[in-house]
Amino acid sequence: MGTGEFDLIARIRARVGTRGDVVLGIGDDAALLAPPPGKQLVVTADTLNDGIHFPHDTAPADLGWKALAVNLSDLAAMGAAPTWCTLSLSLPQSDAAWIDGFLDGFLDLAARHGIALVGGDTTRGPLSISVTAMGLVEPGEPLRRDGARIGDDIWVTGTLGDAAGGLALLDRASGGALRERLDRPTPRVLAGRALRGIASACVDVSDGLLADLGHIALYSGVGARVDVDALPASDALCDAFDGPTRIALQAGGGDDYELCFTAPADARALVEAVSSKLCLRITRIGRIVADEGVQPVRTDGEPWTPPRRGYDHFVTS
Repeated sequence: MGTGEFDLIARIRARVGTRGDVVLGIGDDAALLAPPPGKQLVVTADTLNDGIHFPHDTAPADLGWKALAVNLSDLAAMGAAPTWCTLSLSLPQSDAAWIDGFLDGFLDLAARHGIALVGGDTTRGPLSISVTAMGLVEPGEPLRRDGARIGDDIWVTGTLGDAAGGLALLDRASGGALRERLDRPTPRVLAGRALRGIASACVDVSDGLLADLGHIALYSGVGARVDVDALPASDALCDAFDGPTRIALQAGGGDDYELCFTAPADARALVEAVSSKLCLRITRIGRIVADEGVQPVRTDGEPWTPPRRGYDHFVTS
């Protein structure tokens, strides 16, 4: 049997703790928050729609995790420390068991990153989840998209193409490890914090490497040259796909939520120190150039034409 809207809100509120920087949380018309002095507030929002951002069969706990993870990834790309978030749910029907499962994943990830759920909304409609996440960063230290300079190295955290590979293998039993990357991405919050003062520009890889790196190139007024043979791949992706298919997934697939960033060439030792400290693979994949746009090439310098550069909600071809 379904439960009413306010029963669902009470159920969510019962799962959320209290803390000192949340003066007033779930239950009123709005939250009252107490940001610490000397910090700047970073705010991001993302919406996940059924069948567009996640497969229909996604488990509620995985969906809860991912709904928060994609927002934490945006904060990571800005070098911000996660602090507060709100959650808005559109549900086809009231389902207490679904809510409990969703909260299992959502609050698990929230606890890992110290972010407090402070409010939101519930309504009836097609399954859709919207999260607004807030973080804090020191003045003058946010990572941005507009700081890349000619001669900078281009780096990426983790591995690329896993989530797109998992999506391509939805109907096959062999896609387990890749499906895990699709359903439960790892927001690189610690990497984003560690790269403050090192990275000159940063973006998270949500719509595809070439597309997202294109934002850095556009806002920085530079070009980017990417060696597609240098793109880091997981063993699972290499086992599941041949070389050309794998590279296409890495260059144009979305949902990896890794960080792509630029840094001066003389900062390589600093980047490698971050990699070592965090036990996180960070790979140099290209450099910033004077030309416009993003130029994918092979290691021998020959141009490589991608089947697609990334995902655009309003372009279907």
